[in-house]
Amino acid sequence: MAMNTADGAPAGVPALSDGRAGNARQALALAAALAPAPRELVLAPRTPWRWLAPRRLPGDRNAFGPDFAALMAAPPALAVGCGRQAALATRILRGHGARVVQVLDPRLPTRHWDLVVAPEHDGLHGDNVITLAGSLHPVDEAWLAQARAAFPALAALPSPRIAVLVGGPSAHADLGVAGFEALMAAAEAMAAREGGSLLVAASRRTPDAVRAALRGRPRQVPTLAWADAGDGANPYAGMLAWADRIACTADSVNMLSEACATAAPVFVHRPEALRGRPRRFVDDLLARGRIRPLDADARPFEATPLRETARVAAEVRRRLGLRTTGAAES
Repeated sequence: MAMNTADGAPAGVPALSDGRAGNARQALALAAALAPAPRELVLAPRTPWRWLAPRRLPGDRNAFGPDFAALMAAPPALAVGCGRQAALATRILRGHGARVVQVLDPRLPTRHWDLVVAPEHDGLHGDNVITLAGSLHPVDEAWLAQARAAFPALAALPSPRIAVLVGGPSAHADLGVAGFEALMAAAEAMAAREGGSLLVAASRRTPDAVRAALRGRPRQVPTLAWADAGDGANPYAGMLAWADRIACTADSVNMLSEACATAAPVFVHRPEALRGRPRRFVDDLLARGRIRPLDADARPFEATPLRETARVAAEVRRRLGLRTTGAAES
């Protein structure tokens, strides 16, 4: 029998994904917001289900590895999945009595899941669909406080500390060395004008040529730069936590969502060049006044954190009839 927390939410909610960082992070963030101590499960899809997920086929109880088989043997009261492979896994678990929440558009009718959580810019609608601005993530006051404690040395850098978050090329945006140099020049101008510093971090998708440019770039202002694991522990969390301002590329909805969850004003490099559905998200942030285009003359502005994970978790609780805590009820 599945254990419940004192507030009525299932304890140790499984967070299922294919292990890709963006999918795993969203599943874990929602599972943790629903109940303490989420259980991460990285799926090991087998053919032909790996190709056809989330469509069901005969024998799909064998679609994934032994960890998922063990989960099916004692189905949880509630499970959260993110991504196409997880969408099949959550469908299977629902057939075994679990209630399931699927994050991101599963590309099949949403009736196959109890709830589907999807970004507004995807345009998915339905009676069991919960929409949000951007993506799910763990960034809140407690997360930021923990990150400041983990990276105390960043506090010594001159203010304003400007975090520069560097993404990579995608189907919706380009990023090469020239674009990176333009991003850095604008951020450096902002820091130099006010005697501040830069905290620069590459991401998983940053091209090697851009990483090399980051390493070789002359420091015009005090700069902490992280290109990859060769530079030590990734200070990304600390950069978000200590940043007075944030400058970033427009290519990643996840990265933008986390930047906008801080209290720092966020400046986006060339938002007009973004294409496809993510452009709708960026346009929404511009309309809200939560972000502004990055240029050499960019000035700070008042910013209210945009945090959707707690709201989505509260809506999941409401729709599934899970009791909320006293704090959530007040």
